Amino acid sequence: VQLQASGGGWVLSGDSLRLSCAASKRTSSNNGMGWFRQAPGKEREFVASISWRGDYTYYANFVKGRFTISRDNAKSTVYLQMNSLRPEDTAVYYCAVARGSSGSSAPNGYNYWGRGTQVTVSS
Repeated sequence: VQLQASGGGWVLSGDSLRLSCAASKRTSSNNGMGWFRQAPGKEREFVASISWRGDYTYYANFVKGRFTISRDNAKSTVYLQMNSLRPEDTAVYYCAVARGSSGSSAPNGYNYWGRGTQVTVSS
């Protein structure tokens, strides 16, 4: 499975971005998927996950109410709608395919990772 994340960019505080992550195979349609991020000098951290049916989502506390994860299994694509962006959201964002069907907040719960897309938020 290959993952290609896109949609990152440079925005101002309060702006929105929508990240997309397309998987190369439909294998991902039976697996949960997630988004993580890594800022310079920091460890990779969990952002959001979604179950394979899209009926269960889970968010890190710092993005609740601002970010929304969704997926389109027909397109093998997962999305991350990011609203009310803050400078502290600046990071490289990675999508990943979970080992199981429900997703996970732990990096070791994922076995396929995309290359990441840079998000930069300026105040």
